Amino acid sequence: MGINNGTRPIVGVVPLYDVERRSMWMLPEYFTMLERSGAVPMMLPMSTDQTVIAQCIELCDGVLFTGGIDIHPSEYGQDPSSQCGETSRELDAVERLCMQYCLDNDVPLLGICRGLQFLNVMLGGTLYQDLPTERPSHVNHNMRVAYDRPVHDVTIEHGTPLAEILADVHSIGVNSRHHQAVKTVGQGALVNAVSEDGLVEAISVPGKTFALAVQWHPESMFALDERNRRIVAAFVAAMRSTMTEAA
Repeated sequence: MGINNGTRPIVGVVPLYDVERRSMWMLPEYFTMLERSGAVPMMLPMSTDQTVIAQCIELCDGVLFTGGIDIHPSEYGQDPSSQCGETSRELDAVERLCMQYCLDNDVPLLGICRGLQFLNVMLGGTLYQDLPTERPSHVNHNMRVAYDRPVHDVTIEHGTPLAEILADVHSIGVNSRHHQAVKTVGQGALVNAVSEDGLVEAISVPGKTFALAVQWHPESMFALDERNRRIVAAFVAAMRSTMTEAA
């Protein structure tokens, strides 16, 4: 970091990936959310070359880890179950390189949905491969459109970074569209929020400038929900602080 001479932080965004077409793509909501929060989004390449990834992230002030397809269970030492969804070993490798670089170099990161799951896996945690079959619940974790509305509540853990961002709000309503989730929490991960049925909904990594991930989708609720805007604003503020220190 440190070569950005502009006033707005640059965010490297991990691409979404279409396995059938072998193509990378992006939902506009991610870019719109970042632009309206005062940042400049830039999609990262699907490269498994460590040097390429490092050079790309060095152009950025932070990284957004997006939602998307399932993480291959081999990433957390398991075989795929019959209910595991579509995976991409290439995307897993790209995301692992990106996240490892961020953690090693204290690059601010925000994880969303799959991004939370991958951060947990990077820290040695495991996942439920399919919530409906492995952990049935009355809570709707896989809502239908529209995604800009809350479908269940999460409790914010007091004293966590998320609680500070949300000014110690006890709970918030969130959207939810996932069939995988944190099973065992990774070593060193701090749980920031849990759902009504006890699922981990947000984690952070203590000691980092900003390393926070949520299971819900702020990009879909951003326009209508001020608390989700606060989360993204805190990410952007953290990047701005590193830009100031590097100046």
